[in-house]
Amino acid sequence: MTVKVTERDDSHMSHEGVAAGVRIWDVHQQDMLVGMFHSESDAHSYKAELEILEQNRAPQSS
Repeated sequence: MTVKVTERDDSHMSHEGVAAGVRIWDVHQQDMLVGMFHSESDAHSYKAELEILEQNRAPQSS
């Protein structure tokens, strides 16, 4: 599984948001947007949660 956190590019934000200095961090899981956060630390926390859930779902090899 691939989970990544990226800061949203200004070209993908409203003009008002850019003018107000709003920053958004996107969380993508397997190239699908699964979360948007105003705090980078919240985005990384969510990424960690997704990775733990995916590990728990993976079949355990014996």
